[in-house]
Amino acid sequence: MNGVTDHQQFARATAPRIGVVGAGGLGVHHVRILRDLCGERFAGFVDEHPGRASQVASQYQVAAYPSLDRLLDDVDAVSIVVPTTAHYAVASAALARGKHVFVEKPFTVTLAEADALLAQARAAGVILQVGHVERFNRAVRAAMPYVDGPRFIESDRLAPFNPRGSDVAVVLDLMIHDLDLVHTLVGAPVADVQAMGIPVLTPQLDIANARLTFANGAVANITASRVSRERLRKLRIFQRSGYLSLDLAAGTGEFFRLRGDFDPMQLARAPRALEEFVERVVLDAPDGEPLVLELSQFLGAILGRNPVAVTGEEGREALEAALRIVTAIEQAHAAMKADEAAKGRPSGA
Repeated sequence: MNGVTDHQQFARATAPRIGVVGAGGLGVHHVRILRDLCGERFAGFVDEHPGRASQVASQYQVAAYPSLDRLLDDVDAVSIVVPTTAHYAVASAALARGKHVFVEKPFTVTLAEADALLAQARAAGVILQVGHVERFNRAVRAAMPYVDGPRFIESDRLAPFNPRGSDVAVVLDLMIHDLDLVHTLVGAPVADVQAMGIPVLTPQLDIANARLTFANGAVANITASRVSRERLRKLRIFQRSGYLSLDLAAGTGEFFRLRGDFDPMQLARAPRALEEFVERVVLDAPDGEPLVLELSQFLGAILGRNPVAVTGEEGREALEAALRIVTAIEQAHAAMKADEAAKGRPSGA
C-alpha cells in the first residue's frame, strides 16, 4: 500500500471501525489513506453530492453511505472533512453517539462551538483530535529535537488562489497552520496581537500579516496569502542556541549553531570566517506522508497506543489566536476609516 508502513499494516486487524464524512478535495485523501490503513475495518464514507460519492466509491472500491446517521450506525470513529461551517453539527452528532472524532482545521467557526464540542467529548469519554497536519511535516519533525526556547519566529505561507477554503478569511484557511506551529514551538499563551490584512479576490481577507507577542516575551511575525504567484512555506526560528531555517514545502531544514569549541571573544580581536564559529546541521527525519502519519496517530490514540497528536483544546487555542487576528484587522480597518473621515471634515468641524 502506498505510504503505509509495516507497523500501520500490522494495526489493521485491531483498527477501529472508521468512516469519513466529506469526500471533496481533501476528504478523498482521508478515504484513500484510511482505507489503506484499516482495510476491511474502513466502513466507507458519506458525501452530500451523489455524483461525487459515486465517483469516489468506484475509484477506491469503498462503500458510499446514503446519510450520516447510517454511517454512524456502523463505525466507532469518524474523520470529518466538510466545510468549516458544518464542523460543529457533524462533530456534535458523532459525539452524541459516543464516536471518536477527528475534525479538520479550523476546529469550528466560533469558540462557543469549540467549547460545546470539548464538553461533549469529555462527557462521552471519547477522543477528539483536530487536524493540524503541519505538525507532521518532515521538516518540523526533524527540527523539534533542536528547538529550545525560541525568542523570535518568522513564518511565510504564500499560495496561488484556490476557491477551496475561500469562504473564510486566509487567517482561518492558511495562517492557522502556522498559528498552531508557533504556539507549539513557543509553549506559552499569546499576550498581544497586532495585525493587518486586505481582501483582494474575495469578500474575505486574502492576505494578512500578524505580529504575536507571547506571555514569555517571544515574538512571532506571520504572513499568509492566497493571492500569490508562487507557493512558499518557510519557517525561521531564532533562539539562544542558534537559528533554524525550515522549508515546509520541501520538507527540509538546517540548524546553524555556534561551535562548542569556539570562544566568542575571538570575534572581538579579528574578523573570522563564518564557518570557523558556526556549525551547519542538516535536519532530517524519516520520510512519511504527513496525512498518513496524522491519521495513524488518531487511530493509535483510539487504541491507547499513543497520546492524541493535536487535542481539541489545542485546536481551540489555534482558533482563538486566528479569531483574535481577524478582530485586530477589523479594528485596524475601522481606525483607518475613522481617520480618513476625520481628515475629510471641513476645518473646525
